[in-house]
Amino acid sequence: MTSTKEVPVPAGATPPAPARAERPVSSRKGRFAPKTVPYLLILPALIAIVVLLGWPTIQLFAISLRKLDLGELVRGQMIWIGFENFATTLADPEFWEVTVRTLVFTAALVIATILAALFVALLMRHLGPVVRIILQVTLVLAWAVPVIATTTVFQWIFDQQYGILNKTLDKLGFHDFIGYSWFSTGPSTLTVIGLLILWQAVPFVAFTLYAGLIGVPQEQYEAASMDGASPWQAFWAVTWPAIRPILTMVTFLSVLWDFKVFAQVWAIRQGGPDGGSTTLPVYLYLKGVAGSHFGAAAAIAVLMLLVLVALTARYIQLLVRTKEGDIS
Repeated sequence: MTSTKEVPVPAGATPPAPARAERPVSSRKGRFAPKTVPYLLILPALIAIVVLLGWPTIQLFAISLRKLDLGELVRGQMIWIGFENFATTLADPEFWEVTVRTLVFTAALVIATILAALFVALLMRHLGPVVRIILQVTLVLAWAVPVIATTTVFQWIFDQQYGILNKTLDKLGFHDFIGYSWFSTGPSTLTVIGLLILWQAVPFVAFTLYAGLIGVPQEQYEAASMDGASPWQAFWAVTWPAIRPILTMVTFLSVLWDFKVFAQVWAIRQGGPDGGSTTLPVYLYLKGVAGSHFGAAAAIAVLMLLVLVALTARYIQLLVRTKEGDIS
């Protein structure tokens, strides 16, 4: 036992507080090291991505290794055929024709979107406040209209009998366009579809580039003008370095969106005429849903996914190699 010695306290004085046992000072300031905190913060989002995207991707790959037609689906049979679906798809000349068409269509559409959006963004930079607001409201309205509604309007514009475009061209003296069908061939059909997608894609890209343009200080343009730079030289010396990272981002996003576009192509002519406007997403739908060859469709989807993964890897490589605003 420990004996405690009582200390007499004078009358009217405050008794001293009892001594507290000092806790040992730990060398660690917290339970987790500072380097692990960011990873712990993104862990819930990473788990959600793995659950929502990773597991369906695994299931898609598993289906691509099976013979899964309508009969097997109804009977619940599990017939594993390995990579036979991939071999059949890669040996199909139609698949390669559709793939080349999709790549050319995507490239043309992305280039047209970036050029048109860049022109609109530069135009908004130099317009007056009133005209700029009118243009911005118009762009927002064009972007906000649903896809099917815009597709219906474009079908009416390019209609063979009642289309306003043919009637307008006839009024302007181009009488050969009376009764002209814009959907008679695959290239002309894809051109109309491309204009439709362009109409809906330009507003978002233009606003994104405009946000980068208004971040450039006006003093840099004034300095370039004092140095005798022409407007074209000022664009390459001042504007281009400022918007190049943003331009890379919207180009990558446009490639992803345009490569897998489906609704507009299907709503216009379901990939016709005679498959002339069929792209990979429509080809996948025709194989999987319309043809009830779900294993083959899954193989096509996996091949499309590999292309998108390759594009994403290239974009990440550009981001990693970016240094002081220069992309090598």
